[in-house]
Amino acid sequence: MHRSKIIAASFVAALGAASAQETCTDEQVEANKTLARGFYQNLWFTDNTDRYADYVADTYQVWDIGDRKGVTERAIEQKRIADRFHDNAEMTGEIQFMVADCERVATRWTATSKPTTLMGRIVIGNITLPIVNVITIKDGKMVEFWNHRHDIDTNQVAAKTVPAFIKGFMLGLLPFGFLYWRARRKS
Repeated sequence: MHRSKIIAASFVAALGAASAQETCTDEQVEANKTLARGFYQNLWFTDNTDRYADYVADTYQVWDIGDRKGVTERAIEQKRIADRFHDNAEMTGEIQFMVADCERVATRWTATSKPTTLMGRIVIGNITLPIVNVITIKDGKMVEFWNHRHDIDTNQVAAKTVPAFIKGFMLGLLPFGFLYWRARRKS
């Protein structure tokens, strides 16, 4: 089976297991989708990051493609992350689609940045980045955040790989430099 079909089947199974354990109304599902839309609109598509507490519980758990896996963070962290982007780039975005089942909302969206600072050009870049988030909502607030970005399109990948390449290249030149030095010394 193709990997994307396996992932989709796993996601549907997880949502199905959740709905088998819970009874929720269409109104609850729509309220959760509305909360998620507001989160993206205010924190990512526009610079209304002071509204973070309207969407995020006092603490939430994050699962990221990076090193942040199962980490508990305070709600203010979502504001800080969004502010870092808005301080260095003109950020906008668009929701492609949203799927919800009881307390989970999955959103496929794109974030678009146009750097406004040197730091923005170096770290963020001028990109449109596809993102999928799966958010768990309890009592009208986000309590869990699964983040899946397509980071291969970002400057962050280059920032990690280019220095490693240069270091490896320089280390690879050391034996040749030593041999050249020895040959010059003998002549």
